[in-house]
Amino acid sequence: MAEALPGERIEDKSLGELVALASSNVSDLVRAEIDLAKTELKGDAKKAALGGVMFGVAGLIAGLIVILLSIAAAYGLVALGIWHWAAFLIVAGVYLLLALALIGIGYLRIKKIEGAKRTRKTLKDDFTALRRRGGSDTPALTD
Repeated sequence: MAEALPGERIEDKSLGELVALASSNVSDLVRAEIDLAKTELKGDAKKAALGGVMFGVAGLIAGLIVILLSIAAAYGLVALGIWHWAAFLIVAGVYLLLALALIGIGYLRIKKIEGAKRTRKTLKDDFTALRRRGGSDTPALTD
């Protein structure tokens, strides 16, 4: 529509044509930036997915290691003269105590979550100030 051609002088264009040219250039620039962001994010998403798979496999292997070490600990107790069933029960009891301790610690940590108290207060103050026009008793906005 209003593109600057190679031999054309910009000084000869009308204000409307200049505005259209600037708008077109801004649109092209925004489109190019969005395309660049999509390309970069696609590569980052692939890297993140691969990293997530690696963490998942590592977690699975760690779980297997814990199982094998648990069996080894139980057989170590058997070697000390404890009955088989009691040795495995002792190992399971240790894991139960560990799980309960982790649940307790997690519960205490979650209880400490405040829920963005300061943000809620400042938002409430901002809305109050908007409704009262900065301090007068006449409401600027109504519900």
